[in-house]
Amino acid sequence: MMVKITCPNCNTDGFMSLLDSTYQMSYRCWKCKEFFSLSVEDNQVKSIVRLTPEEYQKMKEVEDLRAKYKRQV
Repeated sequence: MMVKITCPNCNTDGFMSLLDSTYQMSYRCWKCKEFFSLSVEDNQVKSIVRLTPEEYQKMKEVEDLRAKYKRQV
């Protein structure tokens, strides 16, 4: 399912293809390069919160670790 994400900083639309209808993830605007924490429920953006580059990096590391251990199970 394609989800439309509108950047609150520059109002540019971005699209992301998701397998599940619910996600919690980090997101980076392709145009202004701002970092966000993104929450999607029922294929709709429920919240998008700006992150500092340090917060984004931490969140990305956690996501990468989850993905790594998910593959091992």
